[in-house]
Amino acid sequence: MFSLSYMLLVFVSFSFGETNAPKTINNLRQDIEQFLVEKKALVGVSVLGIEDNESLSINNDKHFSMQSVYKFHIALSALHEVDTGNLSLEDSIMLKESDLLPNTWSPLRETYLAGKKEITLAELINYTVALSDNNGSDILLRLIGGTEKVNEYIHGLGIIDVQITTDEENMHKESDLQFENWTTPEAATELLTLFYDGKVLSKQSTDFLWKVMAGTETGGGRIKGKLPSGTLVAHKTGTSAPPDESGVTVAINDIGIVTLPNNNHFVMSVFVANSKESYETNEKIIADITKLVWNYFTHKAN
Repeated sequence: MFSLSYMLLVFVSFSFGETNAPKTINNLRQDIEQFLVEKKALVGVSVLGIEDNESLSINNDKHFSMQSVYKFHIALSALHEVDTGNLSLEDSIMLKESDLLPNTWSPLRETYLAGKKEITLAELINYTVALSDNNGSDILLRLIGGTEKVNEYIHGLGIIDVQITTDEENMHKESDLQFENWTTPEAATELLTLFYDGKVLSKQSTDFLWKVMAGTETGGGRIKGKLPSGTLVAHKTGTSAPPDESGVTVAINDIGIVTLPNNNHFVMSVFVANSKESYETNEKIIADITKLVWNYFTHKAN
């Protein structure tokens, strides 16, 4: 008779496909490409194993609309201002009703309506990243000098294949502007890796943003969707408006850093664009790709 521990091991291996994991990073790329063949969407993927430096990318020659993924870039720029002494995480920011626009995703607006008129910069960054607050993002942009300053800062880090030129208010006024904030998958992964390696911010600011991203409440069905419960994922999602009249969803995105059971890490960026799939399927595309990547790196560690 099999022991309970043995049966649990077999179940876990079967559930996460470790026995069928790709043998090489090229096998992993082929598995992802095969998985995407029948999907009615353009999907950009970039993966990097931090400790072993193995990487792959798919459709990296395309520019993908970031949506709220760019709030990670904004947060980096804001924390750079903290590191240089121009701002402090304890700074108080007065909320004005004119800043809290209606008809946009904004938990911050609900907080204001509940009577809280002042928040710290640390709270504002948390609203912007972990809760993906659109009004919070625009308030933060105004505080640090606008999209041009963020764009210059990111380019100054050596991340060139990215553009940030517009904010949430203007994207809501003119939908075509959402394509002006774009990145390649590799550029997103490279920026995440610089952040993880401590090459962007001070240790204090890096630790703060890591904690915020690990507490992200949006997109639980994406990178985190098929990973074992309790897996540490520091990530930032992006989501476009619902499908247009032709049934096309502009973007469902997630970028993040995943901690493996052996405490190694992989970084990944997945952008699902121009999709005729359902919202649930778009999220599942990201979750299924992540599961393939997880299987590869966990199998390597055994």
